[in-house]
Amino acid sequence: MKRLPLALAATLAAALPALAQECGGDFAAWKAGIEQEARAAGVGERGLAALRGAQVDQRVLARDRAQGVFTQTFIEFSGRMINQYRLTHGAGNLKKHADVFARAEREFGVPGPVISAFWALETDFGAVQGDFNTLNALVTLAHDCRRPHLFRPQVVPLLTLIDTGALPADVEGAWAGEIGQTQMLPSDILTKGVDGDGDGRVDVRRSAPDVIMTTAAKIRSRGWRPGEPWMEEVRVPGEMPWEETGRLNKLPVSQWAGWGVTTRDGRALDTSRPEAGLMLPMGHKGPAFLVYPNFDIYLEWNQSIVYTLTAANLATRLDGAPKFDPRSPDEGLTGDAMKLLQQKLETRGHDVGGIDGILGQKTRDAVRLEQIRLGLPADGWPTPALLSNL
Repeated sequence: MKRLPLALAATLAAALPALAQECGGDFAAWKAGIEQEARAAGVGERGLAALRGAQVDQRVLARDRAQGVFTQTFIEFSGRMINQYRLTHGAGNLKKHADVFARAEREFGVPGPVISAFWALETDFGAVQGDFNTLNALVTLAHDCRRPHLFRPQVVPLLTLIDTGALPADVEGAWAGEIGQTQMLPSDILTKGVDGDGDGRVDVRRSAPDVIMTTAAKIRSRGWRPGEPWMEEVRVPGEMPWEETGRLNKLPVSQWAGWGVTTRDGRALDTSRPEAGLMLPMGHKGPAFLVYPNFDIYLEWNQSIVYTLTAANLATRLDGAPKFDPRSPDEGLTGDAMKLLQQKLETRGHDVGGIDGILGQKTRDAVRLEQIRLGLPADGWPTPALLSNL
């Protein structure tokens, strides 16, 4: 089970595009279709029997529609998530499993602090892995038509893991179908799983070496560039071309230096580093970070900017960086005020990704365009002043 057989991988890859379009309708009939696809992918009776017993979990649907955690600001979220417990135990695990982390970096190029930060944030190093029946969670979210393209491709891989005995039929994890100490999706366990402790099986729930090596394999598979940085806290000047900031606008570090950006302690930036974007999660008066191409890999793990900045910052802390300087950001918008802003932006023709009160990338992009139009610092941070100007 170290690697998915190539023939099975090809079968699954061929089946997945078709799966992503089908959801809803009679649940029993829908499961019958899944069973047919699983059988065609080589899943045997043990896996198919588990599928027949799977049920819709209303708790999962409730959790899927109530992700209020990402309405928090970066300072609020990171302040809660980067706590002393995680810093202390993260450092302790880096020492305890130093040989495994070193092997992971040799084989996959992913530094130990990066792996350890995910390990901390996802489950507190395995202490809280979730109590949702994983198969029920995945069939619930795959049958539901809100985001089936994310979840239906995970059902057959989970059935395969159950069928081979790699996981029990009643395996439990997070509400969205992730399993183990770094909350891996079944397809990643199946295709990226690494036997780190040499016992002949991959156990991402109980074996720390398996967790470390498998997590490194997953991160590398998403495009991680060995030997390169992922994030660096910086100090920004009072004035600069704020419209040039943002994760996607990668520029030579020398250009940022030319505009007056320095290291946190005022030293000159290392211009030999790769091109970077300047992220201002709470505007030009708040915390500031240069983010390098490796930071983009964090968004392959979780698409929330608040979460990914927190995970990347925790990794720098475990790598020896001090706590970031929050500075003094302008007041932002939350709740109904954020929804009102999104409504006004939509009225002006912007795609904000839905009126949900969450400051996602599409809302930030729309805010930046309106800030440019109004002659305000184009930092993507919505304020009461911007809302009143709209």
